[in-house]
Amino acid sequence: MGVCLLVAPVGFSSEGASVAADRATGIPSFVARRLLSAVPTVLMVLVIGFVVTRLAPGDPVTYLAGEQAPPEMIAEIKAKYLLDRPYHVQFAHYLLGLAKGDLGYSFAYRQEVGSLILERVPATLLLVGSSIVIALTFGITIALLAARFLNRTLDRVLSAVSMVGYSVPVFWLAQLLMFFLAVKLDMFPAGGMQDFRSPSAGFAKVIDLLHHLALPALNLGLIYTGLIARLTRAEMAEVLTMDFILTARAKGVPERTVLVRHALKNALAPVITMTGVLVGTMFAGAIFTETIFSWPGLGRLLYDSLFARDYPVITAMFVLTSVTLVVVNLVVDLLYSLVDPRVRTT
Repeated sequence: MGVCLLVAPVGFSSEGASVAADRATGIPSFVARRLLSAVPTVLMVLVIGFVVTRLAPGDPVTYLAGEQAPPEMIAEIKAKYLLDRPYHVQFAHYLLGLAKGDLGYSFAYRQEVGSLILERVPATLLLVGSSIVIALTFGITIALLAARFLNRTLDRVLSAVSMVGYSVPVFWLAQLLMFFLAVKLDMFPAGGMQDFRSPSAGFAKVIDLLHHLALPALNLGLIYTGLIARLTRAEMAEVLTMDFILTARAKGVPERTVLVRHALKNALAPVITMTGVLVGTMFAGAIFTETIFSWPGLGRLLYDSLFARDYPVITAMFVLTSVTLVVVNLVVDLLYSLVDPRVRTT
């Protein structure tokens, strides 16, 4: 008996160390495979973005020089920005610059595209991050209430409200929020990122920023609250029928503990995946939100660049969006691989 007690822990420790070593060596190779598989996707998005922007109606030279510009000026501008070269030459030149970390030069803003995008990234990250927090907070709260009164009147009402909320277009909800909360009630600013009439500093500047952020973040977050709520509610409804939930209730565990610690914890895996998907879709929704609320982020930059036919900025935004989606999906896959090592073999 004593021998067994001495041998068992040694074998267990060796096996645990082996599993830990497998995880440590498996994660880098898993990440490498995912990154390699993402390269063709990014290249395809780059080609599509390059071709679509060139085939779209309009001419950046007309935007820069005006419709009444003399032919000599138009020819000079085209030669300066290589717009007089064939498409395949332009694309090869762009790829060469991209390999060196050069995203090109903006026609409309007269500055490097990389620095232009870096100026707008913080505003969009703040907006998208706040919107995700709002969507997750409201969505999970609604799902918990619906699960608490599963298949009852409150559950049906919340499910119907969630479906209606998710069906509302982004731009229409933005106009409603602006009309009622900004114009009628004067609770929030109608647009912008800060108040230029009375500039503030320190903590007052942070409060002013959050005051301007409230409406665009609420607009973008509420759109996806319904999706999070319905997905979480459906997963919790399935988990609540499992044996370990029945056992917990039979032992007298409080219903709040059953819902939060047991049901919600086991229902969050699909929500993590959906959150990763929402990052990409929120970037698309940010175009309308930032334009309506005059929020100086990447969405507003892309909107203005489309009208200016600013090819380098538009193409760079395609690249940035595709790379962001690849990174987000990689992070989500990595989280799953840490929980379930079998994912790394797929």
